[in-house]
Amino acid sequence: MIAPPASARPARRGGLIVGSVVAGLALAVLWSFEFVDHVIGDNVANTLLGHDAKATAIGGTVAGLVFAFVSGLAGTFTACNIAMAASIGPMSQAGGASATRTGLRGLLRPIGWLALGMVAVSAVYGFVGVLLGDRLPQLSTEVVGGLPVRLIQSMVAFGVIGLAFVYLGLAAIGVLPDPFANHPVGRVVTLGALVGGFLIGRPYPLFNKLFHWAVDTGNPLYGAGAFVLQSLGNILLVSVLFALVVLVTRGGFVRWITARPARTAAVTGALLIALGVFTFVYWDVRLPAMFGYGWFPKMPYR
Repeated sequence: MIAPPASARPARRGGLIVGSVVAGLALAVLWSFEFVDHVIGDNVANTLLGHDAKATAIGGTVAGLVFAFVSGLAGTFTACNIAMAASIGPMSQAGGASATRTGLRGLLRPIGWLALGMVAVSAVYGFVGVLLGDRLPQLSTEVVGGLPVRLIQSMVAFGVIGLAFVYLGLAAIGVLPDPFANHPVGRVVTLGALVGGFLIGRPYPLFNKLFHWAVDTGNPLYGAGAFVLQSLGNILLVSVLFALVVLVTRGGFVRWITARPARTAAVTGALLIALGVFTFVYWDVRLPAMFGYGWFPKMPYR
């Protein structure tokens, strides 16, 4: 692991770190899971499926795979997925010169790298998840010390992922050794793997329903396929947003970010640190406080 050259380091790294941490903390305090999960997520799923996504049983393999993709799309902005927005900066860098053109190949290249890392993790977890079934804490209905066991798995998974995001953000701006200083594609693939890892901790009700259906089929290949579709649904909107920004600006957005290495590092680092702090604080500070473990500020809404 090496540190990026001085020319690739933002000039005011201390201020960037403080601002990013404050932004992540503020997001963790202001976040309303009721609004995001139920008002947005449930309504999107119900509209696309044409029925009550939670109450209607999954009827068959095709219906299950459709449900997997739709529920993934519906869960785009949930607390267990929103951190994938941090991939915008690294994808711009990984696209390089090809992403500044409006050709389809130039647009798909960075999105493809993100999907590669994500699919590898989600497919393996879906396969193994079906084999393990109810032995996974994620599918448990038990409560320990007033805290649901499935949420303990969420705390561990998202805590690790949040810290990984923070590390990558600090590495991007040159504060810590950067394993991807000369490998921007590797950074995007790794971020994709972390996004795929969201499924390992996700307590989102629609995903829980999908997981139980996959286990009930007894076919690990169905589990792998369903989890891959869930993850693809998760990144669809951010991929479309990235493509639209590139198309509308005729590559100007990517050229602006990559014109100066220090600017690239600042954008990438700020997004990763802010969303990494949010992920860790939300799942490992705010969530336990909801069950009486510690304290966290409460908003009038949830």
